Amino acid sequence: MNAAISVVSVVGIGADGWDGLPESSRRVLRAAEVLIGAPRQLDLLPAADCPGERITWPSPLRPAVPGLLAAHEGRATAVLASGDPSFHGIARTLTEAGGARDLDIHPHPSSVSYACARLGWPLEATETVSLVARPLAALSGALHDGRRLLVLSEGAGTAARVAELLRTTGWGGTRIRVLEQLGGPAERLLDGTAADWPHERTDALNVLALDCVRDPDALRLGAVPGLPDEAYEHDGQLTKRYVRAATLAALAPAPGELLWDVGGGSGSIGVEWMRTHRSCRAIAVERSPERAARIARNADTLGVPGLRVVTAAAPAGLAGLETPDAIFIGGGLTAPGLLDTCWEALPPGGRLVANTVTLESEALLADRYRRHGGELVRLAVSTAVPVGGFTGWRQAMPVTQWSVTKGSTDS
Repeated sequence: MNAAISVVSVVGIGADGWDGLPESSRRVLRAAEVLIGAPRQLDLLPAADCPGERITWPSPLRPAVPGLLAAHEGRATAVLASGDPSFHGIARTLTEAGGARDLDIHPHPSSVSYACARLGWPLEATETVSLVARPLAALSGALHDGRRLLVLSEGAGTAARVAELLRTTGWGGTRIRVLEQLGGPAERLLDGTAADWPHERTDALNVLALDCVRDPDALRLGAVPGLPDEAYEHDGQLTKRYVRAATLAALAPAPGELLWDVGGGSGSIGVEWMRTHRSCRAIAVERSPERAARIARNADTLGVPGLRVVTAAAPAGLAGLETPDAIFIGGGLTAPGLLDTCWEALPPGGRLVANTVTLESEALLADRYRRHGGELVRLAVSTAVPVGGFTGWRQAMPVTQWSVTKGSTDS
């Protein structure tokens, strides 16, 4: 790898340009020998005050960062950022992609701070969803009736795309406000609802504010595991709602953790694992191409498009995957070597949960329970159904569940 620049200055700038910068930021930009940023940002700097060499970011940006910074080793380098560089900004990219040992960050008010000021919304109570270089489906998981959301836009067409998504997924009554050029002389607000949004294009520099309103006939999706079965596209291979809620409770997801959903079926366990926190990750392993495609569609529909789907049979399909924090086995328990492979893949402290409805697989789980401990439970759910002119109970097949946390001495 190329040598890294010891310090890179990162300067936040708003739509008000040079006039809106504090003297500390101006001083850094005046002294910079190299100025790196987007063309729009660089154009905000007066040439007379900022004579440094101007370089625009290449595309794709992230892989170019180390080499670009190393090419200017030893020169005073300043990187321009929109608003606060540490809030969904370039500072994270510089840190993760490498190329700078230290960042000297000079923040500017973020677009979210400006938006909340204009709307009178409390910043700490307002959720922000970024659609910059992210799938539109990422917005779906944040939609709840009565919720206020700020959406970081990817450009001039984002508002129209968001309106279409809301209309087609049962949120047509949602109020949309587009706040353009926040903090600058050309600041403007557009107002409407998703159902009749008239603007195909807006100014490229914008933030969306959503007042979420669910259509009366739209399916209600809560914030905890156990979504209605109707929320999923499936062919019968679906961990049903109440068993699913119990399974997620046993898996106990925490922010940033990774789940293997082995025998993904419809992907419901991986989907709801990821819905518990935006930093949770999941890999669904499913041997059927048709079901694998269905898992991806369910992930998009339910707001977790980052769920990774591996189309392969387990245990072979598990080779080379990132070490999981938890594993769920929803099918294929009798496949030779599957339980052993999953157990060996878990680090100490990792959790494994396996469900089955067959006697053969139940026998395997009972054996593992004797060897490794944990909990072995049977989950039985009955539903009230009409019986002639009366009502009776119909019991679903009972599910045997083994859940265990791997100890430091387990093998």
